Amino acid sequence: MNKDIVELHEDVSQSPLYSEDLAPVSKINRTWNKWNLAAIWIGMAVCIPTYLLASYMIKTGLNWYEALIIIGLANLIITVPMILNGHAGVKYGVPFPVIGRSSFGTKGIHIASVARGIIACGWFGVQTWIGGLAIYAIFNAVTGSTGELGLSVGKFVGFGIFWFINIYFIWKGTESIKWLETYSAPILIIMGVALIWWGYAKADGFSVVLNQSKQLEKTAAVISEKDNTLFLTLNSLNDKAGNQKGNEFQFTTNNFKSEWKSFSTKPINISEYVSLDELNNQKNTVHVQFRNSKVNPIIKSSIVTALIGTSNEKNSKFWSYFLWMTAMVGFWATMSISIADITRYASTQKDQVAGQFIGLPGTMMLYSFVGIFVTCAAVINFEDVLIADDAPWDPVSLIAKFKSPIVVIIAQIFMLIATLSTNIAANVIAPANAFSNLFPKKISFRMGGLITGIIGVLIVPWWLLNEISGFLIFVSGLLGPVLGILITDYYLIRKKRLELAELYKVDGIYSYGKTGFNKVALIALFIGVFIALIGYWVPALNFLYSLSWFTGFIISSMIYYVMMKNNKISFKINN
Repeated sequence: MNKDIVELHEDVSQSPLYSEDLAPVSKINRTWNKWNLAAIWIGMAVCIPTYLLASYMIKTGLNWYEALIIIGLANLIITVPMILNGHAGVKYGVPFPVIGRSSFGTKGIHIASVARGIIACGWFGVQTWIGGLAIYAIFNAVTGSTGELGLSVGKFVGFGIFWFINIYFIWKGTESIKWLETYSAPILIIMGVALIWWGYAKADGFSVVLNQSKQLEKTAAVISEKDNTLFLTLNSLNDKAGNQKGNEFQFTTNNFKSEWKSFSTKPINISEYVSLDELNNQKNTVHVQFRNSKVNPIIKSSIVTALIGTSNEKNSKFWSYFLWMTAMVGFWATMSISIADITRYASTQKDQVAGQFIGLPGTMMLYSFVGIFVTCAAVINFEDVLIADDAPWDPVSLIAKFKSPIVVIIAQIFMLIATLSTNIAANVIAPANAFSNLFPKKISFRMGGLITGIIGVLIVPWWLLNEISGFLIFVSGLLGPVLGILITDYYLIRKKRLELAELYKVDGIYSYGKTGFNKVALIALFIGVFIALIGYWVPALNFLYSLSWFTGFIISSMIYYVMMKNNKISFKINN
């Protein structure tokens, strides 16, 4: 057992800041080894957003291996602060809200931990709704029913069933969560390998499949301007033999609708029907639809809006790489803050380091590759995919293309396992501890988890699914300052030394003069968030917003370090 683990030797059980759930985990209960920690990361990383990550990049013009390299590097980068912040969890056995008392104060930590918790509640609701839809799809496949497009009783029943499954694991405690993640991990890896094999078998080779990624980089309809003339350029996908899958197209404007015409790769003059000023001022739009009239019944694509080409205004590829790197780092921004909630159960520092490096970067790359490979395979395996916009980028769309009930049921069961393992580990543990920390004597971990589940319902994810995802990602990116303060305080100010008993005292050294707030941390936090946000409103400073995670992390870290070093209380605490 690791001799560096610090245990609590003073009785603080009567303090209002103490509870059994927030108390240090004893050595005998440190049962999570590196494989358990790797499994929990596999369980968290295998989710629909991971599957979609590379596709977002490919749509902006990056090729498949550039996307994978960026995802791999970004996750190696975020694993480093994840491990640094997880160190205190292993050494002292306490969760993030308790560790954060040392830097933010016994009351100030609520600002950071509850913000982290609310974000997780939002994701809990979204993921639970997705899991409910999987149950609904299984029911339809078993009974032969046709699923309804809008909201229905069946979907809410599925949501309720999946909600109760989540609550069951919350109620059973952390050991049941470890069991879930440990047994889910190999199943999820097998699922990824099976999807790759399907794509390989259907396309007769890896290179054949990956070559299709070039097609997915192309926008279906692009408008360009030359010598005051507007041209429409079309891109239909090719089949495995290189033949165009769409043989006809039709375009419409606000005042004109063309006949179906033979597909052409040559630019089409459309100046007679629309002007550049109308397009730029959003007074007119050009919509395009493709079809394959050689088959019966005729296959039609979705209707897409032609984009105005900006080839002469492209950012450098280096800047594009950096922006995507920032977005990928921000993907796990919330977990990097609360990782001690998990590492507190690890028996050694070696286990938490090895487990996180084994579980996070590799899984993110594997499942991003699965997303790329399977989507590329779908381009040539499904004849109804005529344009890149209609490619089944997400697993839900992919499953919908299979007609066999058995395939649908098995695939949806895998979806359930993936969603459940992600939801429990990433979206329940942190808010449960955050809410418990608000009133330790009144709110247990179980009750905190139940509150998480209730808030997840109250955000009505069935109405806000698309809107809330963007908002949650936006807020998550602003938590860089919190992580910067936590790491700076633990490593540079306190040199990894915390007074464990003082973390539970209302009038202890971490109460900062019995106020409960470390003003230095709050100043550093608000300045870091403000600077990261200002680019949202000031175009000239947009780069600060685009790099919000790095911006906030660096600014808050520097301000916190300088102010704490100049503050006598910091030396009083260390000595």
